[in-house]
Amino acid sequence: MKKVVCALLMALLFTGEAFSWGANGHRVVGLVAEQHLKNKAKKKIKAILGDNSLAEVSTWMDEIKSDEAYNFTHDWHWVTIPDNEKYEQTEKNPKGDVIAKIEELTKVLKDKNRPEKEQQENLKYLVHLVGDLHQPLHVGRGDDTGGNAIKVEWFGKPSNLHRVWDSDMIDFQALSFSELTCFLGKPGKQQIRQLQSTTIRDWAYESMTYRPQVYNLPADKKLGYKYSYQNFDTVEQRLLQAGIRLAGLLNEIYG
Repeated sequence: MKKVVCALLMALLFTGEAFSWGANGHRVVGLVAEQHLKNKAKKKIKAILGDNSLAEVSTWMDEIKSDEAYNFTHDWHWVTIPDNEKYEQTEKNPKGDVIAKIEELTKVLKDKNRPEKEQQENLKYLVHLVGDLHQPLHVGRGDDTGGNAIKVEWFGKPSNLHRVWDSDMIDFQALSFSELTCFLGKPGKQQIRQLQSTTIRDWAYESMTYRPQVYNLPADKKLGYKYSYQNFDTVEQRLLQAGIRLAGLLNEIYG
């Protein structure tokens, strides 16, 4: 281990406990992306965000959950793809989902004639949602609200499987987001090219492949050192992949 889815749709909504990667996880994705931006993209992003970094704005989409004006964004954080199905085969949520919104935002952000506030908010959405898509439980299988319905104990305290992957395992490391980013290592050029050559839907299907290990739980649902040891490498891998791929999208949009 390195250092450190109309009733059906409603039934699949995440509860208020479901955020995404937690603050530190999203900030890691933002920082990794910043480290792989082309200079032209850096300048254009700075012109949009001002003094705010990608790491700083990465948590904004969770913060606005308390603002009723942004209720329309709540379903964007996740998507349901049952086992052995593809996104194209699924019944789509009319309120949107994380795959559809990333694909839409990637196109919309290329229109530089849109109002400044709209450009800024769309960029913040994109930064956050790319992170979300790489958290395996944000691509739900359709029967447990992305792991929120699976109650577990995390080192003796009540939690749920979704929260364990969002934040419990990350917070357990007691690292700042910058420290955790350092521990992810520096991918080579070939690895970066390979990661950035994949599609947004590929990223979702990747998240699905982790289901066997994610749901490999002890009978008593008591999680701790062993579960973290078995899965934290995957957490680190998904954070790194999300950051590099976010940079690829931003370089395409602004580079």
